Order: sequence, then C-alpha cells, then structure tokens
Amino acid sequence: SKRNYERLFSKKLNMANTSDIKKGVCIKFNNDIYKVIEFLHVKPGKGPAFVRTKLKSVSSGKVVDNTFSSGHKIESIRVETSKFQFLYNDSDQFHFMNTDDYEQINIDKKIIDNFELLKEGEIVTISINSEDGMPLSVDMPASVILEITQTEPGVKGNTATNATKSAITETGARINVPLFINEGDKVKVETEKGLHQERVKE
Repeated sequence: SKRNYERLFSKKLNMANTSDIKKGVCIKFNNDIYKVIEFLHVKPGKGPAFVRTKLKSVSSGKVVDNTFSSGHKIESIRVETSKFQFLYNDSDQFHFMNTDDYEQINIDKKIIDNFELLKEGEIVTISINSEDGMPLSVDMPASVILEITQTEPGVKGNTATNATKSAITETGARINVPLFINEGDKVKVETEKGLHQERVKE
C-alpha cells in the first residue's frame, strides 16, 4: 500500500552514516535518542578511519563517549526546529512558547544545556522529533546578556587580563568575571561554556 511504501521510503531516508555526524544531530543509539554534542573525524596513518563522538541522551541528559568506525550506518532522527520564547520555570520544568503559533510546551531542564543561563523572554531554538512531536533539544543563542547580582566589589584600575572572581547572574548562574565587574553590571556570556565575554555598556 502507499502508506507502507511511504513508511519504507522515509525509513530509508533516515539512514545516515558517519559522514553525516555533526554537532546538534540527533541519532538513535542503544535504544535511546542522543544528540551529538562533540565529534572528531580521525584518520590514523594505519588502520581504518573513525569518528569519536560525545553524545547526550535526550531522555536522561547523561553524556557518553562513543567511537563509530567510518562509514558505520546510523539512524538519524528527523527533526523540525522552531523558535520558542522562554516564559518561566517551576523547579525542573521550563515553559516555552512557540513564537509563531503561541503554543506552549514544557521541557525538563536536563535536556537543556546550560539552563541556568536562560533568562525570561530569551528566544531559543527547539528541535522536535517529527515522528512523535517530542522535544529533543533546546539550542541557546550563542551568547546572552545577564546582569550581575552578586560579586565582590570591583577593583578599580585592575585590568589584569587573567585574574577573575566568582559572580552570580540574575538567572542564578555562577560564572567567572574580570575583577573590575561590579554588581549591577551587565555582561555578555557565551552560552556553550558559560564564559564571560565582555561588559555591556547600556
């Protein structure tokens, strides 16, 4: 029947191999769905090439390392991405609203990378499994601007490049900032590693 043919056809399309592995791709692996968070194609002088990956489970948030031999068949998950606005969170559940149709979804914080950098109103990209409508991952913008709510007083004139101190942002995230940063200052934070980039002048 046409339906079966379509299903077979889509299954065929979902098969990929290691050359399709890139950051952010979701794959089926060990009876779970994992998001690729790091990968490295390795071509040793002797022996076959392989891909070293760091995978994050979408269901548990657990990160595993896995090496795939080059050309290994993998089953990728077909995803749709949409822009969502972060509304609020109550303990572990983070609530988002689709900016196109205003539909709301909640997502467990364990599948959100660096959730402590999320500020209300921030726009993120959410990948949703096309087959069952389950959210797979939340991609933050490359950087966010956050106000520092708690830190030791700034040291005037101290612009030593490497010296930093601990600070807490308005979202509760703890980051390291240069010594001259004061409470009330706004800073740009790179979301992937949670690193301070620069002070933002109003």
